[in-house]
Amino acid sequence: MTFKEYLDFFQRIVRQEIKINPYNDLKYVEFTKLNFSRFNRWLKIGEIHDECIDTILLIDEPQEWVIISEHWCGDAAHSLPFIIKLASYNSLIDLKFQLRDSKDSEIDLYLTNGTKSIPILIGRKNGEDIFKWGPRPKSCIKYIDELKRKNKTNDQLKGDIQKWYNTNKGHEIQAEICCLLKRN
Repeated sequence: MTFKEYLDFFQRIVRQEIKINPYNDLKYVEFTKLNFSRFNRWLKIGEIHDECIDTILLIDEPQEWVIISEHWCGDAAHSLPFIIKLASYNSLIDLKFQLRDSKDSEIDLYLTNGTKSIPILIGRKNGEDIFKWGPRPKSCIKYIDELKRKNKTNDQLKGDIQKWYNTNKGHEIQAEICCLLKRN
């Protein structure tokens, strides 16, 4: 799936034109509407670091970046816009999307602690994996672990994670992906 196809599907869910599972559940439709707003906000205002742009511009051979995600995923709404923006700086990056729960998904090859956590970004060169990122920035994972130790409720966790992403403004996502690119 291309970015355009991913975005079109996103819009169709928001307009409630998609009625397949899980989007036949109003709770998922509401999550998706909220994520669509967040996703578009980051696409509009998210800033890419000059150092990351320089790193992306150093890519001199074709790469395929595969994003495994779902539209209802809150972490994806905050992460994907930065990945999309990074990829847009170099025409040698072919960006593809897979829906985690589709029959064509490769998620079973990229489990996180045995779970199908998303989003996952896989970088490939000549058909070989050169890096994997996801499902969240490392400092966000540590923050969530701290919150869980404090016995926060699910609603409190969601609010605190939202605040973390809003405060961080995509800095960690960019730094981690650019670090992975520099290794290859």
